Amino acid sequence: MGTASFLKRAQALLRIRNQLLRECLAELLAVFVLILITLSGSAQMVTSSGTKGDIVTAYMAGALAIMVAIHTAGGVSGAHLNPAFSFAMCLLDQFPWWKFPIFMAVQILGAFISAGAVYALYYDAIWHYSNGTLTTSGPRETASIFATYPADYLSLSNGFLDQVIGTALLIMGILAMLDTRNKSVPKGLEPVAMALLVFCIEISMGSNCSCPLNPARDFGPRLFTYVAGWGTEVFRWVEGRGRGGAWQ
Repeated sequence: MGTASFLKRAQALLRIRNQLLRECLAELLAVFVLILITLSGSAQMVTSSGTKGDIVTAYMAGALAIMVAIHTAGGVSGAHLNPAFSFAMCLLDQFPWWKFPIFMAVQILGAFISAGAVYALYYDAIWHYSNGTLTTSGPRETASIFATYPADYLSLSNGFLDQVIGTALLIMGILAMLDTRNKSVPKGLEPVAMALLVFCIEISMGSNCSCPLNPARDFGPRLFTYVAGWGTEVFRWVEGRGRGGAWQ
């Protein structure tokens, strides 16, 4: 009886009544889960030199992470997970413009924190694989665990087009699934359908830029690599260097 009473008092004390704060915390947690699984799939592939995962398993981890993240926050924040999706909702008058910068900041913060968690989780593996040097290029680069980098052959204009088409397809697919006037996805299976959509885009449009599609997913971890020791190279792009270039 005493324990039950204590738990009720604790629940009342810890309950967050501010709706915006609840939505932000839910979005933060969902993005954290999304990026944690996504980057861990990449880390396992890179640090094992492909013996414990390949590009398909990494893409599958990212797609399934979408499903888990939507279940995590869908009922509270709507699980936007992506500033591009939040922006699209604003354009369609389905999300208030004043919330957009708040959600974007929370999404980037969640991705940044998650990148730190992945770095801690794979700390020994990263340093062993890289021979003690954190680089963005070369055969032992590890920056691509966290952020996406363009292929050596890719021009800036083609990279821009790649992301416009990929992100547009993602948003269009999500809106089509959520449109009640359309042939809707069975209730409760929306996260699975969206995971399959992401997987479909990744395995068909991933060779140019590794298919980021999500500004928060790329910028948050990229910012972390800058802070953690990879240096300003993570924001530069040099054609024909290493596995891919880097933004400049």
